[in-house]
Amino acid sequence: MKAIDAIRLALGFGDRGMQMLEDMKTDPLVQPGPWGGNHAMWVAGHITVIEGRLQKILRGVPNPVEHWKPLFDWGSEPKTDPSAYPPYEEVLETYRRLRKETLAFLDEVGEEGLDRPTKRPIPGFGPAFETVGPAIMVIACHQAGHIGGATVARRAAGKEPVFVPSEELRAF
Repeated sequence: MKAIDAIRLALGFGDRGMQMLEDMKTDPLVQPGPWGGNHAMWVAGHITVIEGRLQKILRGVPNPVEHWKPLFDWGSEPKTDPSAYPPYEEVLETYRRLRKETLAFLDEVGEEGLDRPTKRPIPGFGPAFETVGPAIMVIACHQAGHIGGATVARRAAGKEPVFVPSEELRAF
């Protein structure tokens, strides 16, 4: 397997996770428990802001969702007031558009471009964001972690699990 294929596989896991959040449109602010936690709106917005930051890292362009950082970036806390947020569908659509840009960038640079320097590495994060391949892979892993947390919010909203193993898989 080539490194670029592993990166695409990791990005695909994140995309499937975001598809799981699609059915939270009627319940995007349900928190995972009485202690609070990250609801689907915050997770979707956070992942979208980070995907925008990835464009900044890779291409050196401004984050197209910079204006959402106070709601969804590092240090922000999920709010329970729906008027504090953009429409949920807008957040999901923005994510899909930004992810297409990430995949297009990956196609442009190819396997041989994974070791090239990024345009704007995140200060203080060292090698993780200094070259293209690790930067994209770190973002993919970050997304997978947040999607895992979002599954708890889905269950709190009464949604069925996304993955239910078959008898054959249970026996494996």
